[in-house]
Amino acid sequence: MSNPSRNTETLTDQEHLRVLGYDDSFRRSMSFWSNFALGFTYLSPLVGVYSLFAVVLTIGGPPSIWWIIIVGAGQLLVAFVFGEVVSQYPIHGGIYPWTRRLWGRRYAWMAAWVYIWAMIVTITAVAEFGSGFAASLFGIEANSTSTFLITLAFLLVAFAINFSGTKSLARVARIGLAAELIGVIGVGLYLLIFQRHQGFDVFFNSMGTEGTGNYATAFLGAALAGLFLFYGFEACGDVAEEVENPARRIPLAMIMTILVGGVSALFAFGGYVLAAPNLAAIVSGDDADPIPGILNASLGVVGGKIFLVVALTAFLSCVLSLQAAASRLLFSFGRDEMLPGHRWLAKVSPTTKVPTNALIVACSVPAIIALLVYLNGNLLVPVTSFAVIGIYIAFQMVVLAALRQRLKGWRPAGPFSLGAIGFIINVVALAWGIFAIILLAVPGKSGDFATDWVVLLGLGVVVGTGLLYLLIARPDRKSDAPAGDAVEVAAKLRGGSAATSV
Repeated sequence: MSNPSRNTETLTDQEHLRVLGYDDSFRRSMSFWSNFALGFTYLSPLVGVYSLFAVVLTIGGPPSIWWIIIVGAGQLLVAFVFGEVVSQYPIHGGIYPWTRRLWGRRYAWMAAWVYIWAMIVTITAVAEFGSGFAASLFGIEANSTSTFLITLAFLLVAFAINFSGTKSLARVARIGLAAELIGVIGVGLYLLIFQRHQGFDVFFNSMGTEGTGNYATAFLGAALAGLFLFYGFEACGDVAEEVENPARRIPLAMIMTILVGGVSALFAFGGYVLAAPNLAAIVSGDDADPIPGILNASLGVVGGKIFLVVALTAFLSCVLSLQAAASRLLFSFGRDEMLPGHRWLAKVSPTTKVPTNALIVACSVPAIIALLVYLNGNLLVPVTSFAVIGIYIAFQMVVLAALRQRLKGWRPAGPFSLGAIGFIINVVALAWGIFAIILLAVPGKSGDFATDWVVLLGLGVVVGTGLLYLLIARPDRKSDAPAGDAVEVAAKLRGGSAATSV
């Protein structure tokens, strides 16, 4: 890796922010570990594995586990690119300010428009999935009404914690991190060591999921096993102005989120597969919700209840982290006058130093979507699928913009830099991202048009409305926020000197 000049190394957080055109408006009360916990609980391997375990096994069988490694490696390259960008631009909002400074206002507006909707529906989906744990723990009958009410409770509790300030957010995120590690690594290791009913060779056995066709098709269809897991690390950058020494710490927090999240997911997924008393029933689809049965058989009733408490904590922390990240993006959008009601969205509480109005939006809009899911339960799967493809598209808009700037001569000037190898990593990260988006965008083959094309239809609606607003209202013309200045800012941060290799 390479280090920028001494000028960059000695800048204070406030001085760095002033070079970027902003004043310090927040308390920098988030440590490295709290920032890592925020990203990890957003990524949430417990949530990801539990939500899709049965689905991907019916599609691709036990070899689906290899997607965790494949996607983890691809997203690690994306995290490296993000690390260089956030190290130069440690600004609230993440993807929106990054794309604006790397490309321009209109490009950034579209990236943020897609990303914010993907984040908002993700908040809804995670709260919906978590409601099942709460119902099981408290002995509540799981139906549409109880699911809706518990989902609202998740949203409101997370909102209350976020509203109270960054310290509360950081504290609960650390608790959520502990719950995640116990729930995925602890339980996964226990299952792997003491409760195995299968041999390790099962991860090379398709168990007939290919039917009469080629297994490659089934394996590609099971890609969601990894694709649904490996995002959330970008949330570390969404709260950049509340982190001490963000230019150094956030890139490392994002990379650690991917690495620890990947290992955790492997333990959890692998443990559930090996401990399944009747794996064939899961793969055939006869057991649609197998994890509670696996846990009860392996941990007993009391152990199962303890796990439910841990899982509930992890789901709440995930909703909390999502709300925090979404609110900072909305705040950043509002601060640059790029949304209707921008003055209202850009307000920061003088006491708690959090963007309270943006938090209200990050809670209320998911609640409205939850109401729509309550009225039509079939909407949950499309909502989840749209969230995944929307976030991957927004990610690749950052990666593409970074590559464009590199071709124009940009050499990232933050304390975290990949040096000469950065260009190669950027190109491979873009190729990986395009491949992932194609996997997510391929229509299903059920024969039902609405079901098979719902993800692309939803994406088309979001992109279409965004383009209409952009062309009619022209929010990019109402903002004088800096844009497309990566090369110039790098020169300012270096003081005009070249980077020094180490």
